[in-house]
Amino acid sequence: MGAPDLYFSCDVEADGPVPGPYSMSSFGLSVAGVFDGRSFTPYPPTKHTFYAELKPISAEFVPEAAAVSGLDRARLVAEGQDPRAAMTAAGVWVRARAREAKAVPVFAAYPLGFDWLFMYWYFIQFAEAGSPFGHARALDIKTLYAARAGAQIRDAVKSAMPRRLLSRRPHTHHALDDAIEQAELLQNLMVWDGSR
Repeated sequence: MGAPDLYFSCDVEADGPVPGPYSMSSFGLSVAGVFDGRSFTPYPPTKHTFYAELKPISAEFVPEAAAVSGLDRARLVAEGQDPRAAMTAAGVWVRARAREAKAVPVFAAYPLGFDWLFMYWYFIQFAEAGSPFGHARALDIKTLYAARAGAQIRDAVKSAMPRRLLSRRPHTHHALDDAIEQAELLQNLMVWDGSR
């Protein structure tokens, strides 16, 4: 048997729908736990975290999207981290956590599509060593819930989930807060038997 998976819960805030024309404003990562194919061991989701606020990469933005995070775009232009430095540091941090756990890093998000799109693109575009998650080591928490619940994807929404699966933390649209909240949802889903 190979190395276990180490799940990194990620949340992204961005000022538009796709990377390149638009920018990732911030991202948060929280180590959720390790899974060996049979058993899942949760980690305290606030113990190993990474957070960055980034300088925009273009002048284009969707005002409504930029406003979601509550971050001041003018401040990000002046004070945000350079994407090369931030993504390189994030990649180094992910690989170090995975080495410590003797595990393979796996990206996890709810839903996966948006967060993976931005993070993978930014890792490939800016990080010195590329993506620490390869091109496909990713878990969609929304799909995990749908499969365990026997639900269609359209019904795999938090409002339809049993309350015991949900984190008690608020969803704040601060990327690190939401990565931690999402890590707790993943932890609960990994040991859930599907019962209501």
